[in-house]
Amino acid sequence: MAMNVLDKSIPQEVRNLTQALKKAKFEAYLVGGCVRDLLIEKTPKDWDITTNASPEDILKLFPDSFYENNFGTVGVKNEDVSDETLKIVEITPYRTEGTYTDHRRPDTITFGQSLEEDLKRRDFTINALAYDVEEMSLTDLFKGQEDIKDKILRTVGDAHNRFSEDALRMLRAIRLHAELGFSIAPDVEKAITTHAPLLKNISKERIRDEFTRIILSTNPQEALVLSYKTNLLTHIIPELEEGIGIEQGGIHAFDVWTHLLKALQHTADKGWELDLRIAALLHDIAKPQTRRPGGKKMWTFYGHEVVGARMAEKIMKRLVFSKELTEKVRKLVRWHMFFTDTEQITHSAVRRLVAKVGKENVWDLMKLRMADRIGTGRPKEDPYRLRMYKSLVEEVMSDPVSVGMLKIDGTVLMERVHVKPGPLIGHILHALLDEVIDTPSKNTEEYLIFRAQELQVLPFEEVQALGEKGRNVKDEVEKEKVAEIRKKHWVK
Repeated sequence: MAMNVLDKSIPQEVRNLTQALKKAKFEAYLVGGCVRDLLIEKTPKDWDITTNASPEDILKLFPDSFYENNFGTVGVKNEDVSDETLKIVEITPYRTEGTYTDHRRPDTITFGQSLEEDLKRRDFTINALAYDVEEMSLTDLFKGQEDIKDKILRTVGDAHNRFSEDALRMLRAIRLHAELGFSIAPDVEKAITTHAPLLKNISKERIRDEFTRIILSTNPQEALVLSYKTNLLTHIIPELEEGIGIEQGGIHAFDVWTHLLKALQHTADKGWELDLRIAALLHDIAKPQTRRPGGKKMWTFYGHEVVGARMAEKIMKRLVFSKELTEKVRKLVRWHMFFTDTEQITHSAVRRLVAKVGKENVWDLMKLRMADRIGTGRPKEDPYRLRMYKSLVEEVMSDPVSVGMLKIDGTVLMERVHVKPGPLIGHILHALLDEVIDTPSKNTEEYLIFRAQELQVLPFEEVQALGEKGRNVKDEVEKEKVAEIRKKHWVK
């Protein structure tokens, strides 16, 4: 990309910061991932600036800033912006780093005076790029532009040194492979395989964050295959490896491992959220444990959804995911085997399912079923059976045409209209329902109480007839609603 084109992609809020640093006689460069993303014509997810100013200098220049770490990074706030990537821009002094005895963080950090010193400590060549906004000049000491052009990940310097310094860089390589579609240089892949056990030194939170970005990438399937190939997966979700080579038979064309990866990839192809992607990856996690010889079916996996829900919950907690996300994934895994025969499903059974999984989750359960189907090797995600499931769920979740719609109930009739307990209460309520269905504006407490008082003094047989009329109208309206819903889903 030509420098003038790159320059036009930089927001004014970022320019203001580099200009202020330059005006104060300091150096200032955009650095790292944001420069890389600009070069590949991708919108940066964050903006980072490096400078020879000290943290104290930066704080003096930008009063609306904060410094809460040991790495010299100062966060500068831009509160009056809608773009989340600009709300906080990080400015970090040039620095050099000492040894990494814990394979996680440098033992010492020294603020330096040289951009070259700073770039030498970076992880990958494509991230060791610095751009001077005012001069419109790019500093590339390690052939990062060439690697971007060739779409390949190489480390700055020796790969073994880079990964033994900070073991999380190995997982970051997998993540960049997944997000950017870049291949990993053979020596880098070999070094990852060698140093994979060092991942045990990394906090679960940092692993979770990189793993989450892998799962949210456009190609998580290939990334997880590479994670397994380089021995990293065993330090993240070793349970997944148990599915390798576990044949399923029946409708399944793939082993458990491949099935889970294909289901996950379908959720990525659809652009679905993290909860659904993780549920797709884990929905059959217990099949290796529950597999038994099954005669004609070859294998059975009875109870794998129950065992799988417990396993999924354990995995989510181990990776320190939130309680809310953990519980949703657990529910989706637990109930992903809902129903088998559409001809025998009752509305009451569907209501019970909705109650168990939650109204807020039930449509995601339908999506999980689609991903599960695609993972078997079948081409269609939405066959008749699944469309029928959707129709039934929509039917039970639509607003009921019943006396429950009314703004008053039997208790109100007894306490305020003084109707005695008995059949008359039901007849009055259904008579009122008939009027509300015809004229929804009548569904107010004031009108219904007034009308109930009028109905109460009528002969019992007359109120009974009005109530029966209301019941018949209710049934017809419900039939029309169901017919409309089923037509929408192309089912009968």
